[in-house]
Amino acid sequence: MAAEFVTVTKSEAGQKLIRFLERRVGGAVPRSAIMRWIRKGNVRVDKGRCKPFDLVKEGQAVRIPPYQAEETKLKQLPALPIIYEDDDYLAVCKPAGLPTQGGTGHDDSVADRLLSMFADAAYKPAPAHRLDRDTSGVILAGKSHQGQKMLSDFFADHGEGGKFYLAQVEGRWPHEGRTELRDKLEKRGAKGREKVFAGAGKDALSSVYPVEAGEKSSLLMVRLHTGRTHQIRVQLSSRGFPIIGDVKYGGRKGKMRLHCLCIKTPWFEAACPPDWKDTVPIRYDELIFV
Repeated sequence: MAAEFVTVTKSEAGQKLIRFLERRVGGAVPRSAIMRWIRKGNVRVDKGRCKPFDLVKEGQAVRIPPYQAEETKLKQLPALPIIYEDDDYLAVCKPAGLPTQGGTGHDDSVADRLLSMFADAAYKPAPAHRLDRDTSGVILAGKSHQGQKMLSDFFADHGEGGKFYLAQVEGRWPHEGRTELRDKLEKRGAKGREKVFAGAGKDALSSVYPVEAGEKSSLLMVRLHTGRTHQIRVQLSSRGFPIIGDVKYGGRKGKMRLHCLCIKTPWFEAACPPDWKDTVPIRYDELIFV
């Protein structure tokens, strides 16, 4: 098996060398092994020695030493529906039940499916944010290093302010028009069994607007202004309106009726309807909460 010589593309430029290599080998080699490659001089950039956190530039030639791929990490997975795509950005629709990131006990995730979908791409997209496993909806990823960085900076600077969710809750929502929900939330419990409670902790803010209010259940549009763990679920449940299917926070058994309907960024917006609602008035343009 021979060494591979690759040229840094425009979409890859600006990455740290270690991340460039991780993406190029598609997760088939652990980071510790890649660090050893670099330390021993087996990786070369323009024929010279390099360091893990050097930034790669477009057009540079990088030597990747021979390696044995871990076949289990290169398996084909079902594709996710693409709802927006350009040279820098990608938006997909995540089904309920699929984790955003892989980990112990999970052999499938949004991150793994993106690796499978873009296995031949020089720059492999990765999720720029998370949704809870049982929450469906829009996930954004960068198709270039610049796109990934812009999304990361956007979420860091604006919190969750560009996200619009649909939540179907138990009971009749009593308010008309916009309602602000302000709480302090904190996580308690043993690792793996944590639960979030209202009353103390970090500030949480969201805006709620009723779309359909019935006697037994109500469909709400929710815009997040902060991104606390399980925020929408806890804020609604603590007011007596648990999300249908959210057994952890008081809802009845069934499919979780929480869906990220739309994400708006300065460069594009992406939306997809939930599979549990036949017709949804996508009115987020009319509901610009400030």
